[in-house]
Amino acid sequence: QVQLVESGGGLVQPGGSLMLYCVASGDTFNIVTMDWYRQPPGKQREFVARVTREGTTDYAESVKGRFTIVREYDWSKGYLQMNSLKPEDTAMYYCNTRTQTGEVYWGPGTQVTVSS
Repeated sequence: QVQLVESGGGLVQPGGSLMLYCVASGDTFNIVTMDWYRQPPGKQREFVARVTREGTTDYAESVKGRFTIVREYDWSKGYLQMNSLKPEDTAMYYCNTRTQTGEVYWGPGTQVTVSS
């Protein structure tokens, strides 16, 4: 099993930056992808970014050029650097990992609020 805990959320003004952290523990050697998702108020959870075991990355169109996903080599931590934040980035942000055998794990989330 993999345990995930996110942190780094908070209140930030439009145009500001935040870095989110995802600390992973347990069977991290089995992880093949780490994703960030978000759930805006009153909306469904949506994909934000992914990093794979091979180091490739993928982003939602809405965050391309503004967000960067990075991971530690041993999967012990993942990061989501968020720049040029907009009010529409306000959401609960979740870290998600998938293992070689297909198990998917989620953290409890961290709240990001972009407001003046």
